[in-house]
Amino acid sequence: MSPPPRPAVLVVDDSPTMRGLLRTALSAGGYDTIEAADGYEGLARLQAQPVRAILTDVNMPRMDGLSFLRQVRQEPRFARTPILVLTTEAAPEVKAAGKEAGATGWIVKPFRPEQLCQILDQVIQRAEGAGTAGGPGPAHGGGA
Repeated sequence: MSPPPRPAVLVVDDSPTMRGLLRTALSAGGYDTIEAADGYEGLARLQAQPVRAILTDVNMPRMDGLSFLRQVRQEPRFARTPILVLTTEAAPEVKAAGKEAGATGWIVKPFRPEQLCQILDQVIQRAEGAGTAGGPGPAHGGGA
């Protein structure tokens, strides 16, 4: 019997380097990644494959992270999906706009990979304990 599928996390960031760093960190933490270079690509990926959580940057071309957040939160099936904003933006007004748009949490770059995975574990467990988080199955408990 094959092992259960690893939980998938959508990573939305215009930097290929940052997507690679996140892919490596999330893989070590027991997650698979689905990647998108901007909000439009992120929305398309969400339609094609369920995810347990979303990580998004704020500053991206075509559709920025806050616009992406607002679009995702308009769909009832993603109402409880954890969305973490991972960005260099630390200004209180930008954080407030993110919270208003529906962000679950805010992580300022640079980040520690183990801290990121620990936070993801926590927000997924919290969301799935309160309802669905955009994907079937039990909450991810961490580790690889």
